[in-house]
Amino acid sequence: MSSATFRTSSFRAAYDEALGQWPGPVEAVDLPTPYGVTRVNSCGPADAPPLVLLPGGGATSTVWGAVAAAGAARTHRMHALDLVGDPGLSVPAPGRAIRSVADLVGWLDAVLDGLGAQGPVTLGGHSYGAWIAAHYAAGRAARLGRLVLIDPTQVFAGLRPGYVLRALPVLVRPTPERIRSFLGWETRGAALDPARLRLQDESARFPAVRPVTGPRPDLAALAAAPGIDVLFAERARCHDAGRAARAARAALPGARVEVLPGVAHHALPLTAAGEIARRL
Repeated sequence: MSSATFRTSSFRAAYDEALGQWPGPVEAVDLPTPYGVTRVNSCGPADAPPLVLLPGGGATSTVWGAVAAAGAARTHRMHALDLVGDPGLSVPAPGRAIRSVADLVGWLDAVLDGLGAQGPVTLGGHSYGAWIAAHYAAGRAARLGRLVLIDPTQVFAGLRPGYVLRALPVLVRPTPERIRSFLGWETRGAALDPARLRLQDESARFPAVRPVTGPRPDLAALAAAPGIDVLFAERARCHDAGRAARAARAALPGARVEVLPGVAHHALPLTAAGEIARRL
């Protein structure tokens, strides 16, 4: 069954509600790529430098609204992507699934080409999106002017076993109740945006798609990328933020690496949006 079948009116209503929190006019574009159509939500001055943002796994482009409102969309033309195969409005191409890191790099190449991004691009990602961004930067540093990794998973540290065990029920059979329970546990009861939670509820109806997994990015190649910022969430349960930050500083001596105090992994990027926007 196509994932398009799961884009019900209630999902679209929740998606549009979350997108409605973005500042100013938002331009929605469906870009064709060899791997399917990618939904890109853009805002900010048309002639400003390009900023491309990747959400975490299971999230949508709408999570970047607070970052846009905090200033990112004043200094850049901000393009937020729905990951192909994840909940959102991107539609995978029949018989051409993204199955490898090379596919992810090829997909992002096609997106940047479709956006007409000729000059250096600022690329940012959160969680799984940061893992994708790091792999892209390791192979395509020449296309980037800046890289911002927001609590990246599986880049500088592995996942904690306890986190994986708590996440498994959500991955195997997601329900709104399981998603909310997991988010409540991981964020330690932090107040999350109601519109985001409603969209997460609706996302539970999407068919489970196994995300692309693989080795960590080549950190030696990643170190060649320009202007790297890495932000970790102090209260993240997915990994030890302090240990991951130390590993990032050792691997990327030229990068700015910081730990955001009092922040949980799944509260990002809505929480600390001002600090994230400043780095972007």
